[in-house]
Amino acid sequence: MRIAIYQVDAFADEVFRGNPAAVCPLQEWPDDRMLSKIAGENNLSETAFYVVKGDRVEIRWFTPAVEVDLCGHATLATAYVLKKYESFPGTTIPFYSHRSGELPVTVQGDQFTLNFPADQFSEVPLTPELLAATDKQPVAAYRSKARTMLIFDNQEDVEHLKPNLSVIADLETGGLIVTAKAEKYDFVSRYFAPAKGVNEDPVTGSAHTTLVPYWADQLQKQAFSAFQTSERGGKVGCRLLGDRVELTGSAILYLKGEIYI
Repeated sequence: MRIAIYQVDAFADEVFRGNPAAVCPLQEWPDDRMLSKIAGENNLSETAFYVVKGDRVEIRWFTPAVEVDLCGHATLATAYVLKKYESFPGTTIPFYSHRSGELPVTVQGDQFTLNFPADQFSEVPLTPELLAATDKQPVAAYRSKARTMLIFDNQEDVEHLKPNLSVIADLETGGLIVTAKAEKYDFVSRYFAPAKGVNEDPVTGSAHTTLVPYWADQLQKQAFSAFQTSERGGKVGCRLLGDRVELTGSAILYLKGEIYI
């Protein structure tokens, strides 16, 4: 069996920036163990698989360790592949996830806008466990079903903090966002998910489903710009639309090949 594979740098306009994702087009869904093995062999933070079925595109995402409920950068990468290399018609790609529902992506030139459900979260106490998650002092903490978020006073704290990965891996949510108000952008962030096989993710679209509602409330506006200040870094255009979040970015192809199984 041969499967096409693309590697795309998402939330980037040049290679070696943003977040790399593998994208594999399929004619039908194989056994889940095969999808997991392919993702493990790729050894990227995410591998996206998709099957075009009727009037929608079914999509799934795997880290090297687990299947995840939602992934922004790999969805952007898949939209890029469909439009640039797989001749998908129209300006809207109707993605569907059996875990997260309808996830349409609109295309305008080289910009791709993801429409995702906004995360539901609440403030929680700064417990000793959360204080031990990094070597900097957060000012507040929030938690949703999928992730924990720590708020810091300034951009420098977020840029220079050192994560305690063993503590983060033991968090109930398994993932940690750190964020602060920024200078050039409206806010910056980083994301760590060692329990899912990703120590630090370069640019995390799904984390922005938590970040966007939080910063919309803090900044009292609906549209703004964000930067994930990882080593590779990536820009994310953000907009809150009620209970949905729009995330906009570009992508670029790094490689195309075939998997032989």
